[in-house]
Amino acid sequence: MRLQNLICLILLVGAGTAGAAAAPTPSCGDQGKVPAAERVKNTAHWTTASEEDNFGYDVYRGDVEKGPFVKLTKQPILGTATTSETHKYEFADDTIDPCKDYWYYVESIATNGSREKFTPVFHVPAKVHAPDRKAKPST
Repeated sequence: MRLQNLICLILLVGAGTAGAAAAPTPSCGDQGKVPAAERVKNTAHWTTASEEDNFGYDVYRGDVEKGPFVKLTKQPILGTATTSETHKYEFADDTIDPCKDYWYYVESIATNGSREKFTPVFHVPAKVHAPDRKAKPST
């Protein structure tokens, strides 16, 4: 399997939906009781310039840079098999604790079942400072 020319890996974070009223400052801990549309998320975006024998992708998350990592995708994010066209992908993780840092990576899956790390491990800082519960400013 060859995945040609990873164009970019961008990490965007946000809460709620576009155009919605400003959400209150998120609190620390489990967001399980927060409505899905209001949860704070880490969203990974990646783009391929072309793909060869690509079945799809799984996304992994760890609490520390060296792992261990847990697979977040219940089913793989489907790839496009073989193409010379550009494709964009994303995965939103709404199971985070807004007061914790996380590390992620994306794994590619070939049509023959082989797997390989597609991205380096990337860091996403906490959205909220735990001691004072104030949201971090956006940059």
